[in-house]
Amino acid sequence: MSWIPFKIGQPKKQIVSKTVERDFEREYDKLQKLEDQTKKLHKDMKKSTEADLAMSKAAVKISADLLSNPLCEQDQAFLESMTALDTAMRRMDSFNQEKVNQIQKTVIDPLKKYSGVFPSLNMAVKRREQALQDYKRLQSKVEKYEEKEKTGPVMVKLHQAREELRPVREDFEAKNKQLLDEMPKFYHSRIDYFQPSFEALIRAQVVYFTEMYKIFSELTDQIDQAGLTDEQRERETEAKLGELRALSIVADD
Repeated sequence: MSWIPFKIGQPKKQIVSKTVERDFEREYDKLQKLEDQTKKLHKDMKKSTEADLAMSKAAVKISADLLSNPLCEQDQAFLESMTALDTAMRRMDSFNQEKVNQIQKTVIDPLKKYSGVFPSLNMAVKRREQALQDYKRLQSKVEKYEEKEKTGPVMVKLHQAREELRPVREDFEAKNKQLLDEMPKFYHSRIDYFQPSFEALIRAQVVYFTEMYKIFSELTDQIDQAGLTDEQRERETEAKLGELRALSIVADD
């Protein structure tokens, strides 16, 4: 028969009140949600800036391709329009890069640094849990000797158990108090920490779109010399397409 070591059970005495445990779980749950939200926001912001850069780079590529179109060699007006478009796209890409750099420094990097604090917090919670388990184990040990007949050897072991319990209890109470004091402070500090970042994000976007308005207004003035409306351009395009379809080489069989 295999030997099964004696396992000390849970103490009969409630060493942490339900109110304290409930308060602790509530505060820690808030921080766990904050950690998840911070990581998600960091990931989404990175994806957003990467998409922004990809968009402006693609726009530059398209304008460069149009500028190298053989038609530009034959039509001066088309060449001038494509040159204006290419210049606008490169200016847009430059401002977009500045915006992304600004967001990286003022939003993404602070989010990453903030996320880096949570592992230390989680480790402090684990140390508190380990201290609680040690506290329960030794409290149960004390109770076991308290229930025995008060013989000399038992009283010696009871005294030793109480002496062993005292520093463990003090260690848990210190860890528990520190976390209960500091977890709410950490949670409420998120507003002061993130507000400058979000304000910087808004400013970066405002500057960027203000410049975009200027760039595309100038581009419109350069290429929209005919002053046609969108509807007129659409009808003109449909008319040209109709002429192409009328050619025998593209006619349906």
